[in-house]
Amino acid sequence: MTTMCISDAIVTLEELLGCLDDAYWEASSLEGKDHFYNLINAIHQEMSELNKLSVQDHNLTYEIICSDFRLATTELDSLTAKPHNSVIRSKTAKRLGQAADALSKLLN
Repeated sequence: MTTMCISDAIVTLEELLGCLDDAYWEASSLEGKDHFYNLINAIHQEMSELNKLSVQDHNLTYEIICSDFRLATTELDSLTAKPHNSVIRSKTAKRLGQAADALSKLLN
């Protein structure tokens, strides 16, 4: 079991946000855009809480803070398994799969 410190979590979440933003704009359906928007919103809530911590706390072990993000992690797991089902461009699907996979490995 790998533990993630808060500073690593912030970097991973920022990369994931960038990938999800690309996926949002590339989504061809309203349902797809809604799906990505919900994930982006949950990550923004988590990032907002992490940004309240002092720099001295960034070496502490990361634990999920927001309940919405905790629920969103199951959606992220499905993106890790099959990113091409949700994303049209292969480059975005690859980046999104890697970012979601990195987050899920470090959360488990």
